[in-house]
Amino acid sequence: MNTCYCMALDLKDDPALIAEYERLHERIWPEVSAHLRSAGVQDMQIYRLGTRLFMLMDVLSEFSFEAFEAAATANPKVREWEALMWRYQTPTPWTPEGSKWIPMQRIFSLGEQPAPD
Repeated sequence: MNTCYCMALDLKDDPALIAEYERLHERIWPEVSAHLRSAGVQDMQIYRLGTRLFMLMDVLSEFSFEAFEAAATANPKVREWEALMWRYQTPTPWTPEGSKWIPMQRIFSLGEQPAPD
């Protein structure tokens, strides 16, 4: 069974940088895509509202953030991509120091609501 993670991150409040960030995501580098898929990421979507980013990660049950980060650190192209992305990104006000994408807390699920009588 897959798991869905919802993550948040902010962008720097600069329209030119935001446009460039979006352009870069029209086609991410193949090495980054391969890294995501090899880690068990089945699908990833990023949405934007103003400077706030919301990412959905649909991952295989065996996905591990620790293994994901270790593989990213070992891959020079992924490190290069992440360094480039940090030019556009900034942590949310609630992000611990040294972190980027931060998991969001789910507060509602229609699937967990009782069916109407």
